[in-house]
Amino acid sequence: MNQSYINRKLTQILGIILGMATALWILRGLGILTFIPSGVIWLLFLGVIVLGIFSYFQRRWWRF
Repeated sequence: MNQSYINRKLTQILGIILGMATALWILRGLGILTFIPSGVIWLLFLGVIVLGIFSYFQRRWWRF
C-alpha cells in the first residue's frame, strides 16, 4: 500500500465519522435520538479531530 492510498482512506473515514457525528448531534438536538448520551457524540467528534491530526501528520512523515 502506498502513502496516497492510506491518506485517501483516512480522509474518507474522517468524512464518514464527521458526517455521522453531525447527524447524531442534530437529531439529538431535535429530540429524535434522545437515548444517545452526549458523551458518545463528543467522543465521535474527538475521534474525528484525532483522525484528522493523524491524517495530516501521515503526509509529513518520511517513509524509509
